[in-house]
Amino acid sequence: MSAVPRSEKPAGRFRRMLDRLSSSQEDLESEELREDAETAGCTRIGDCRDRQIVTVTGTLRTVTQRPRAGVPALEAELFDGSAPLDVVWLGRRSILGIEPGRKLIASGRISMSRGRRVLFNPKYELRPLGRE
Repeated sequence: MSAVPRSEKPAGRFRRMLDRLSSSQEDLESEELREDAETAGCTRIGDCRDRQIVTVTGTLRTVTQRPRAGVPALEAELFDGSAPLDVVWLGRRSILGIEPGRKLIASGRISMSRGRRVLFNPKYELRPLGRE
């Protein structure tokens, strides 16, 4: 066996095909989301730090309405293949187009709440449905 780990070896066409065949569907989707984030020039969610201003992209996994301190709030979990991010729109019960499975780009300041990354009232752009 060589001393170079498998992930650091240059991957040939056959090796990449075998890796794709042996990967789970979730792993493949995560890899595709990471590539999308890199192509769009966005910061990976896993690399975001507290109080950092970022632009991230990913797919909405869940969307729920959950009041915060008596104020309506729409919460969504954005995932880019590296880590989840909670996106919260305060004062909103719903937003047209914000639904599970939808891809979007969001910008704002990251904060940490209960050990999770949160983006409050971000600027956002829905990705076209034809590109999903």
